[in-house]
Amino acid sequence: MEKRLISVDRWSDGSQAYFLTHLHADHIQGLSSAWSRGPLFCSRQTAKLLPFKFPNFNISLIRILEVDAWHSLFLTSPSSGTKTAVQVMPIDAHHCPGSVMFLFRGDFGSLLYTGDFRWEAMSEKANKSRIILKSAINGSKLDILYLDNTYCHPSYAFPSRLCAAQQVVNIIVSHPEHDIIIAIDNLGKEELLVHISQTLDIKIWVWPERLQTLHLLGYNDRFTTNTSLTRVRAVPRYSFTVDTLEGLNKLKPTIGIMPSGQTGVLRPNGKNGNMHTSVAAAWGNGFESSAVPTITYNRWKWNIRSVERLHQYIYSVPYSDHASHEELQDFLELVQPIKMRGIVSSSSCYIDPLYYFGHIQGVNGSSKMMSQKHEEVENASTFQPESLRHSSCIYSQRKRLRSPRIRILGSRRSRVNALRRARSGAKIVKDDRLD
Repeated sequence: MEKRLISVDRWSDGSQAYFLTHLHADHIQGLSSAWSRGPLFCSRQTAKLLPFKFPNFNISLIRILEVDAWHSLFLTSPSSGTKTAVQVMPIDAHHCPGSVMFLFRGDFGSLLYTGDFRWEAMSEKANKSRIILKSAINGSKLDILYLDNTYCHPSYAFPSRLCAAQQVVNIIVSHPEHDIIIAIDNLGKEELLVHISQTLDIKIWVWPERLQTLHLLGYNDRFTTNTSLTRVRAVPRYSFTVDTLEGLNKLKPTIGIMPSGQTGVLRPNGKNGNMHTSVAAAWGNGFESSAVPTITYNRWKWNIRSVERLHQYIYSVPYSDHASHEELQDFLELVQPIKMRGIVSSSSCYIDPLYYFGHIQGVNGSSKMMSQKHEEVENASTFQPESLRHSSCIYSQRKRLRSPRIRILGSRRSRVNALRRARSGAKIVKDDRLD
């Protein structure tokens, strides 16, 4: 695809059409209320949220694309000056409300930009999206894939989001005399909160701006800004700190829950070899793992060894809205791209997906040309790649060697993990966005 034709999640000058995968902060850097560089294409749900995110945004620039359908654009070739047709299909990315991946086709061939996504193996919604994508590709191989490689490394293995949500419920139930605070972002984790609310038949407190977002998304009955109505509160991730938890515990017993895939990398316990040492212990702080007994819920066996106690008052639950290593492998086997590049990149923690997935049929050596300027920091000398297999809620926990540490949330975490956490997700640098 020619440059200066379209841009995805990049908002500088020079393109004729701009595409927004979703409204997380790392995908809208450069977008503002005053932005007016061209038509902005997005899903209907994102279009509903965008004016709330950016008051006074020129809504005449917004072009709504219905998901799972082809749409045609007629643009001007920057090189020849002639009209060129580009077709695009948005497909649900199942990452957060409104998130989509974009499948493009035209004279340049076919190109898929996933944005952030998670298609779980047992999800009916994700299975529908798989069928739609496979049909859209129509038996041919994908020419170019821009892949969400946030959790590309084999160390990352997660339970399903439904399982992780039940793990959160289990923590709440096991602390009946405690207030509970749950760290979330401005968008995302709605299904987690609804699961908690429905299972426990309670309302959940959220801050006023978050309540407005939830109302825009159609969640009208489960949330409140009245702290007297509930002991469970969802708070902004930036306010979720050890200092905050320690201060709250001076007033009333309080437990904090961090739902994130970023703490899903564990190593064996040095004492007995069991792979359920807490993350904080794995990085040298000495906290012990907290395992709540397995329970049966809706005929599922919920194994909650994946629940980790990072601090006296903080639990971590591996609730991830990004695809795990194994889910990425399944996705690549579905689309079999000829060329591939990861969209998540930084100078300190880039993992080229070719390193782990280059062997998949369809991916050829020419993909390496797309990422020559990147060097893999997390290479074989630092990590021990292993094949992972998990089913339902029981998942493999893999060994990870230590890298330089910095202090965050009162615990010592690996430098790579801390950098990811500090960004509240994956950072997409300019060079990795399609334009």
